[in-house]
Amino acid sequence: MKLTQELFLMNKQRNRLKRFRKYENIIYKENDFIEIDFAYIFKNSTKQVWKGSKIENVEDGQKEYNEMLKEGWKKN
Repeated sequence: MKLTQELFLMNKQRNRLKRFRKYENIIYKENDFIEIDFAYIFKNSTKQVWKGSKIENVEDGQKEYNEMLKEGWKKN
């Protein structure tokens, strides 16, 4: 697996962060996937706290990314 793209989105309140990491399978192209990580940002902390992640196929991950942009999340 090869990491090909990494995108970040932050909500309007600037207290939640999502990281989208696209991986490419060099041998089997149909097995490409996106890993989506969730983080919370606390005002008294300088670092974000990663709470979890999920694996999606590329189409579902791109759909979620576009929906979040429509909801007002901003590219970071």
